[in-house]
Amino acid sequence: MLLVTAEAQHSQERSVARRARVVAELVRNGQTQPHIVSSHPEALAQVVDMSRRVVAATDAMRGRPAVNFRIPTGPDNREDGVGCQIDAPGGPCFQVVALRVHNGKEELVVYALQTAHPWLPKPGVAALSALVIPAAAGIVGLGAWRAAGRALRPVDVIRRDLDDITATDLERRVPEPVRKDEIHALARSINQTLDRLEEAVARQRAFISDLSHELRSPLTGLRTELELARSDPHASDMNETTEAMLRNADRLEQVVNDLLALARLESGGGLQKESLDLHEIADQEVLRRPRRTRVSVVGDSPVTVRGGRLELARVLTNLIDNADRHAATGVTVKVGEQGDDAVVEVVDDGGGILPEDRERVFDRFTRLAEARHKDAGGTGLGLAISRDIVRAHGGTLAIADRDDGVEGARFVLRLPKSGEPPEPPRKRNGHRHDGPPGPSPKN
Repeated sequence: MLLVTAEAQHSQERSVARRARVVAELVRNGQTQPHIVSSHPEALAQVVDMSRRVVAATDAMRGRPAVNFRIPTGPDNREDGVGCQIDAPGGPCFQVVALRVHNGKEELVVYALQTAHPWLPKPGVAALSALVIPAAAGIVGLGAWRAAGRALRPVDVIRRDLDDITATDLERRVPEPVRKDEIHALARSINQTLDRLEEAVARQRAFISDLSHELRSPLTGLRTELELARSDPHASDMNETTEAMLRNADRLEQVVNDLLALARLESGGGLQKESLDLHEIADQEVLRRPRRTRVSVVGDSPVTVRGGRLELARVLTNLIDNADRHAATGVTVKVGEQGDDAVVEVVDDGGGILPEDRERVFDRFTRLAEARHKDAGGTGLGLAISRDIVRAHGGTLAIADRDDGVEGARFVLRLPKSGEPPEPPRKRNGHRHDGPPGPSPKN
């Protein structure tokens, strides 16, 4: 209301100032008569001399004494404001604009007036406004507060439930409101996050349980052998005892190395990528040590990818070692390209893997019955690490049926091709490595 009143006063000031300028222009031109003609019969304007004698006035101001308002001084020759009792004691207040002008003979003062707008309305209206406006504002505020409370009540429930959910109570979920609004979407997102968190915690607990078992077995064996050696240091089978201790120590070292590899992958560090030739890496890993069966690498052209040399070499070694353990007579490593992918297939002629077990073998510490029988020293981490490495390179690793109808397993590795030349480039030729009989390396 005050803003409206202030705007009305400003508009009134402009109107009064305009009327004063019109009369002042008449005075300068010497056209002032005792009677000032105005287009508005109720216009209030008056011209007085420096002795405060009325020289001219409009019809509405005729017969009134000189306006009791200050004479303009200063460079702009203008004064304006609100004056009360300016024409009679107890009279109304007026908005006044005073201009000091010269008509060529003397100094005159032009006064333009208009009844001023009061800051407050009439007493009845003021009293009514003082009661109605606060009451209306209070009702609106109360309604808004209650509406906000109803809207935010589900958020408070969600907050309390989240405070109660801990790592030992992850099966709980927050309530989802029936109304399909933003709070419903928030609750749904929180529950989905809790689903993923519960799954991750379950995987972590299972991993710790399996790891404890994997570490306990070689430690127990190593302790047993040490106690036997200590009880009879001159026994004739000391060489066999030390060999058993070395095997247990090797198994412990293998588990620790696999765990370090998993930790590096999950932390996202240590992967230095460069342009590599998969054909070259496959050749090197096949020739690096003897195998139980014959291993052939098929392909005669570079297949370039971008990745970590040590990591991809570990993947190929794990796949070749796994195939070599289960193959009957030989393993074939096919390196080639399909569209935008570099493809490596590791194929053996062993007993194969059942379709229902083809995803399970990539779980950590998962070893099928046949694998445990053929290689009791494996950790069950090799294939899990291999898939994690491949995913870190933006590729896939899966098991498929052999495309020639022969029984056996076929691991298919796909990685995005790189347009860069390998470092350093080498001419590749397909070759075969026939490994002498010997113990199968453990993965």
